[in-house]
Amino acid sequence: MAIKKFISWNVNGIRACVTKGFQESFQALDADAFCIQESKMQEGQLKLDLPGYFQNWYYAKRKGYSGTAIFTREEPKDVILGMGVEQHDQEGRLITLDMDTYFLITAYVPNSQNELKRLSYRMEWEDDFRKYVNGLREKKPVIICGDMNVAHQEIDIKNPASNHHNPGFTDEERGKMTELLDSGFVDTFRLKYPDQTDAYSWWSYRFNARERNAGWRIDYFLVSKELEDKVRDAKIHNEIYGSDHCPVELDIEL
Repeated sequence: MAIKKFISWNVNGIRACVTKGFQESFQALDADAFCIQESKMQEGQLKLDLPGYFQNWYYAKRKGYSGTAIFTREEPKDVILGMGVEQHDQEGRLITLDMDTYFLITAYVPNSQNELKRLSYRMEWEDDFRKYVNGLREKKPVIICGDMNVAHQEIDIKNPASNHHNPGFTDEERGKMTELLDSGFVDTFRLKYPDQTDAYSWWSYRFNARERNAGWRIDYFLVSKELEDKVRDAKIHNEIYGSDHCPVELDIEL
């Protein structure tokens, strides 16, 4: 077995991120699998030159919106776009790779939006996603990464009290993350660093939030329970710029 390095990054528009050092960061991180969310592009709008990597993209039907991709050194046995539920599979939010001994998933969970106008849809998405990943888990272990659009616990957000009813920190959204973990998954960062404070992966572009580290931890690597003892490290690369999110990392023995 070898230790593999996985990276996940919400790039907040890959075409913009490329002009802010994406490929330099990609090369420096030197991952076995590199997952992105919120690519905000359609096929043919950008050609990424990533020698030695297989590229799998999933585009939203709506232009300039959502979208995901996974770049892997190893060729997947199979690629699944979406979760097989039509109402969810219009926005390019989910890619699953069958990597022989495990499944690798990148997910961009829907934002509940201002005034929580999409919260009820988000709840449906969460329930269907949990059902989908646990169906896969019946076959073999699952690794999930991505922008889950929720700070799970108060330790995962700078100002919990003032954000309690805001999108990404409602009781409902946090409860769905708890349900997902309780169904048989582990938050790898909290597995390794249960008490670490001020560890965030997203900062608003407003109010100098990143300079003040007034952030949220909403980007995750989750692994199914059977992989828990294989996790070697989990990192947050807050030194890397180019998006309002920073990359997160999982080192795991597979």
